[in-house]
Amino acid sequence: MHSPLEIGPLDPATADEVRSLAAAAHESDGVAPLSEQPLLRLGVDDEDLTHVVTYDDSGTVTGYAQIDRGGDVASAELVVHPAARRRRTGRMLLRTAQRDATLPARSGEPGQHGRTLHVWAHGDLPAARAFAADAGLVVVRELWKMGLDLRSGTWERPEVPAGLRLRTFRPGPDDAAWLRVNARAFAHHPEQGRLTQADLDARVAEDWFDPEGFFLLEREDGSLAGFLWTKVPTDPSVSPAGATREGEIYVVGVDPDAQGQGLGKVLTAVGLAHLAGQGLQRAVLYVDGDNAAATRTYLGAGFGKDTVDVQYGPPTVHPVTQSSPSDATMKP
Repeated sequence: MHSPLEIGPLDPATADEVRSLAAAAHESDGVAPLSEQPLLRLGVDDEDLTHVVTYDDSGTVTGYAQIDRGGDVASAELVVHPAARRRRTGRMLLRTAQRDATLPARSGEPGQHGRTLHVWAHGDLPAARAFAADAGLVVVRELWKMGLDLRSGTWERPEVPAGLRLRTFRPGPDDAAWLRVNARAFAHHPEQGRLTQADLDARVAEDWFDPEGFFLLEREDGSLAGFLWTKVPTDPSVSPAGATREGEIYVVGVDPDAQGQGLGKVLTAVGLAHLAGQGLQRAVLYVDGDNAAATRTYLGAGFGKDTVDVQYGPPTVHPVTQSSPSDATMKP
């Protein structure tokens, strides 16, 4: 029999139970409770990462939280099964995450105690707002999901500027170069800028990965000036029969040395042309709400705001700019 709460790496069976739990919450709430990154890391045992699982008396998983202490602040995502709500399970998970945030970011690293915890709430649902208010937390970050109807125009791949060429990504040979420019482009982003080879490998292994939808903008010397990665879900539950078929501008990144040349706009147009060419009806992307330059660009391109994910934190924490002006971000 399991104890009511366990902290530690997930075995494959427990990871599957957490996925089922997340699916049940998604069906009940109409919004996925966990984003891509924590789902990809359910089986990861890392000193910067903590998994917390709650159980009922029968040993059934009733709640899950994942705490990431690898950034400047700790971040968490949590979910409680709809049938187990209003039993203080969510409060238990939050308190555990808050205690975990005070641990060192890495074993033996000094000066890391007492770091702030930010907690994601996807969809900005009323129940999440009430839960956060009861815990004394306020909104410290917004992530917008924006959408564009691809049926509203003609989308052609644009010409790239002189001295650059566009080609598709080669898994393996291009990994190191992409990781390097991604880290440079998203140096101040709390999630995207920390992606590792293991994170890239996990995404390449996903069913939706298609190198033909992953574009690199290359200089004459072979170095990367920028990139555009698209994502087309293959899971039928994401795009059920009869539903509007969506494709995502997954990540747009421009090397800092090449910013200010309009390459982000060019790359976004490449992505839209690719998604339209796949027969998709709608394009979506995620961008930080306080990234005024990026949101202005996407609004000007015809995107509208669909939904908002929010991060909650202590009221003494002020919102910070999380991404560079020309970049769309991977949903955390």
